[in-house]
Parts: sequence; C-alpha cells; structure tokens
Amino acid sequence: MTEKESAILVSDKKYLNYPSGAKLAGRDPQEELKELANTAEIETADYITFDLSHPTANLFIGKGQAEKLRELCIKKNVGLIIFDRELSPTQQRNLEEIMQVKVMDRTQLILDIFAKHAKSKEGELQVELARMNYILTRLTGKGIELSRLGGGIGTRGPGEMQLEYDRRRIREHITRLKKKLDKISLHRELKRQKRKENAVPMIVLVGYTNSGKTTLINKLSSSNFEHGDKLFLTLDSVMRKIDLGNNQKAVLVDTVGFIKGLPHQLIESFKSTLEEVNYADILVHIIDSSSVDIKGNYKIVTDILKELDVSDKPIVTALNKEDIIDAGTKRDLKRLFPEGVFISAAKGTNVENLKLKLSQALKSKREMAKFSIPFDKMNIVSIIHEQGKIIKKEFTEAGIKITAEIPIALSKKLKRYKIKK
Repeated sequence: MTEKESAILVSDKKYLNYPSGAKLAGRDPQEELKELANTAEIETADYITFDLSHPTANLFIGKGQAEKLRELCIKKNVGLIIFDRELSPTQQRNLEEIMQVKVMDRTQLILDIFAKHAKSKEGELQVELARMNYILTRLTGKGIELSRLGGGIGTRGPGEMQLEYDRRRIREHITRLKKKLDKISLHRELKRQKRKENAVPMIVLVGYTNSGKTTLINKLSSSNFEHGDKLFLTLDSVMRKIDLGNNQKAVLVDTVGFIKGLPHQLIESFKSTLEEVNYADILVHIIDSSSVDIKGNYKIVTDILKELDVSDKPIVTALNKEDIIDAGTKRDLKRLFPEGVFISAAKGTNVENLKLKLSQALKSKREMAKFSIPFDKMNIVSIIHEQGKIIKKEFTEAGIKITAEIPIALSKKLKRYKIKK
C-alpha cells in the first residue's frame, strides 16, 4: 500500500469564531480542508490558522507568518503545504522558494480530487479541461513546472519562446477537449428530447457536497450508487426513473455537489453536465441539517444556481439528516425554512412526505381529461396507464372511454381522442 503524503494545512482564523453551541453532530467548517485533504489521500501533519483577511501580494501571508510556517515544516518534516484559499502564481512561487516545499491552494486540491473521482469518459474530459484552464492562467515568465501541474502535458523550458510554445500546446489541447465534450453534449440533448416527447418530468437534486444527494436517490429509486461520508463521491450526472405515486413518473437526476470556493474552471467545465439543471421541472435543494454553517452552505448553493441562471425554477427544500440533530436545531431550521421537508435519506424517514411534496409541485404539469380510445388503439390505454392515473373507465361499442389525470404534454399528443366537455 502506497504511503500517504503528509501536509500542513493553512486556514483562516475566522473559522474558529463559532456561535455558542454551534458545534453539533455536523461538519465543522474548519475541518472541511482536512476532509478535502483526506479525500485526496493526503494526511494532515498539522493545522495552522492565520488572519487571512489582508493577504499580501507577494506571499499572501505576512513575513512573520511565513517564517513560522517554514519552521513548522522543518519540525514536522513535511514536503507539502495546502492553503484554504486560491493563491496567485506569484504567491505560490514565492512561498515555495521560501519554504523549499511544494505549495498547493484550495483550487488545485479540489481539481486533484475531481481527477481521482471522475469515472465516466465525460467526467474525465471535464476535469482535464478544468485543469488545463487552471494551468494556462498560471504560466508566467518564471512559471510553474508543467510536469507538476500538467499531468504529462510537458515541462516548460527557459525563455519566452518556450513559454509561448507551452501556452499554444495547452490551448490546442483545450480546443480538442471542448470538441469531444460537445459531441457528448449533443448525445445528451438527443436523450433529453426523447424524455420530453415521453412527457416525463425531470427532478434535479442540488446541494452542498456530502449533503446526502446520492443516498436520497438510492432510497427513492432503489439504486445502489456509491455513497458515504466523503466529499465529491458523485461527479457524473446520475439519472433514475421514480414513481411519485398515482403512477406519476419522473426522472430523478443527481448532480455534482457544490462547495465553498468551487473553482470557476470546474463550474465552466462541468456546465455540460450541470445544464441538466436548466431543463429541470423542479429542483430539490438537499441541505445537511446537521452542518454548523447551514446559512453559508445555503448561500453558496443559491449563488451557483444564480450563476447557472436557474434560480427562478420551483425549488423544494429537503432538510436531510434530521435523525442526528436536536429539537432546538430543528425549531431554528423550521423558522429558516418554513416550507422545508425534514428527512433522513439514510433511514428513509419522511421520504414519502418528500415524494408527496414533489407530486404536488408537479400538479401544474398534469391535467384531468376524458378520452375515447378505439379498440384498435389499445396501446394508447397502456401509455395512459404508464404515465397517468385512470379515474374512470367505461367500455362502449366503439372502444373505451377513459377519464384520467395525465401529463399535459401527453394530453396534447392525444388531442384527437379527447372528448370535448
């Protein structure tokens, strides 16, 4: 078994200022960087906090703080420092010269995690695109070794000619990646059109990473996707058909989790996956009700939804992990999210209530209608059975009269068989 790399983690002191009684069963925001490092298979040798509210242009931290960090690296005998912020190329390079160890920022750490967890061809292409865009912004005259950041794209040599050559190679690689992703996106669009023709509504799960989206989709669809107490286990869009009751079918879509400081390169690269959100009939915002920073996590998710231009879509809020919060926390959350549904995806608690809420939210997509179906068109009766709820059925000499609640899109397709009121 390969020995894990050890690192010293650097975060902001402000994360220590928790409100009284805030540390519950959930995740401590100060611990999030440790979890990210652990997900990237990096052990935490030590954790140090500085006041990072006034970053310097050359080192990000002050000279005294840099000296303290250098001494800690020597004491702990580590070769890696991870900052819980994004560093400029100059700051990263200067810190490495002083510390004589590798320095990684939050963006690079998240990119590494995504690279490890990407399973599908599309996911791998998206992560590679994000990584190339990240590297391109960090190529300077003195530069950073492409062998470290580029994963085999090449190493930079001295001089501006080599720098321009590196930039050109990366831009060409980016162009190739985008073309491959465009082909996959076109295939997804064809599948999306087929779902639209079949009048199946789409419900998309969104939320902060590790809020329980995959656990919920497993519970609702009797699936067995990998889940657990780790960050970014799901990178690819996962789709499953579910029945909300009354034969009301829907497609449930899981998406990549959001996180504080989600690199812009990743949002851009994953837009072809995240575009499923644009076609959602309903968004389900899964909130980890045990988190100590619910308001912060909620704002991060809603801000990204605004960036994706989908914040005006109907949203059902599901407050997950209710089984590990106390009564006082639950009362506070009820005031914050009066329309929210408390659930435990892991235990299945109140999941039926959530399905009812989703069914009600989709009511506007359905209508009550009457049809006269000839005997030689019995396949239409089967379609109504599959997609709707039959209220009344009457056999006549010409065929079958049916009263049913069905999707409006299906009702329009069957307009020639409709009985006028």
